Amino acid sequence: MKSNDKIKNQQQVMLQASIQKNDGKAKLLIGVFSFVVFSAVVLLSRFKLEIDLGFNVHIFAAINAVINSIIAVLLVAALMAVKNKKHLLHKNLMLGALVLSILFLVSYIAHHLLAGETKFGGEGTIRIIYLIILFTHIFLAAIILPFILYTAYRALTGEFESHKKLAKYTWPLWFYVAVTGPIVYLMISPYYH
Repeated sequence: MKSNDKIKNQQQVMLQASIQKNDGKAKLLIGVFSFVVFSAVVLLSRFKLEIDLGFNVHIFAAINAVINSIIAVLLVAALMAVKNKKHLLHKNLMLGALVLSILFLVSYIAHHLLAGETKFGGEGTIRIIYLIILFTHIFLAAIILPFILYTAYRALTGEFESHKKLAKYTWPLWFYVAVTGPIVYLMISPYYH
């Protein structure tokens, strides 16, 4: 098979729906899942488990930073793939970013349950910069999940024009959250005990 035919076949595979469209069910599942995740993060962040695991629990924060960095790279690679009409590669990269986001969530909850809250010790301008990055990161991280899931849903149901319109807003916000996560980690990690 010629390479052009292979590329066309790859694009045709991507241009087919992966799941059956059911907007009512999708909205319900996305809404419930987003609410449960948000509630779990908020509620569990108020607790600290007093368990000695025999290692520095801030390793989870480092893992979070690495996962977020990989997600940011995957998002850029996926954007480049779709711009180069490599739709199947784009789909696989985005699904990888979604799976890593689930791993991030587990690690994030583990860190907050085991380490509790850490106060930023910087003062002056660096504190202001940190707080701006932190608050924008937290706010966008709190609201982005349903948009990510709904954007993915539109792609998986083969509604690529709707997917593209949503992705123009979802992608930069998700990318911002993925990039600012490691920045927050680098800024606060010196204050971990």
